Amino acid sequence: MANRKLIAVDGPAASGKGTLARRLAAYFDFAYLDTGALYRAVALSVLDAGGAVDSQADAVAAAQKLDMTMLDNADFAARLRTAETGLAASVVAAMPDVRAAILAAQRQFADTPPQAKAGAVLDGRDIGTVVCPDAAAKLFVTARPDIRAERRWKELQADNKAGAAGPDYETVLGDIKARDARDAERETAPMKQAADADLLDSSDLSIEEAFTAALALVEAKLND
Repeated sequence: MANRKLIAVDGPAASGKGTLARRLAAYFDFAYLDTGALYRAVALSVLDAGGAVDSQADAVAAAQKLDMTMLDNADFAARLRTAETGLAASVVAAMPDVRAAILAAQRQFADTPPQAKAGAVLDGRDIGTVVCPDAAAKLFVTARPDIRAERRWKELQADNKAGAAGPDYETVLGDIKARDARDAERETAPMKQAADADLLDSSDLSIEEAFTAALALVEAKLND
């Protein structure tokens, strides 16, 4: 039976899924969880400890010790958004034991939303297929790779407070394509559209247009 209190939002990097998920959570007054931040936190913890992100032992140890309150630390959260952390996150996210360690925390959030919220919105790459397959509303948000690369490049430029040159557009585009391949081709919980998820292509939509479209799709499912 579909859980009317859960909204799953999946999609590739820089597709706009995070922005839409946060907007939906605010609209319905649901709790919001960016599950990708959990894998970024694992990767960053490994790097901070001097470990190797391609070491399953290092990654699993970090995942098992993950403290979700770390995401509330502004400095730590800012470091999660760097291109280096994003690439490292896609490496640890492909490890089955890391995903297993994180899965319980995600499901607990979905089943018992913090602050006594009536429901939850989770965004990631396997929310509708693995984490919350019983979610009543599922979106798969995507956009063309060139559009997503431009969005991410602009984010990185805006986040670069030091004024030093960041990665160029072609580098970001290459990273986007490489991450898409890793996310879609990993053996455990690959990124894919759930059979019962609505597809939303945000390539040619403004933020407001995308949110209006997403809200209509979600409300139709929640009120079905």
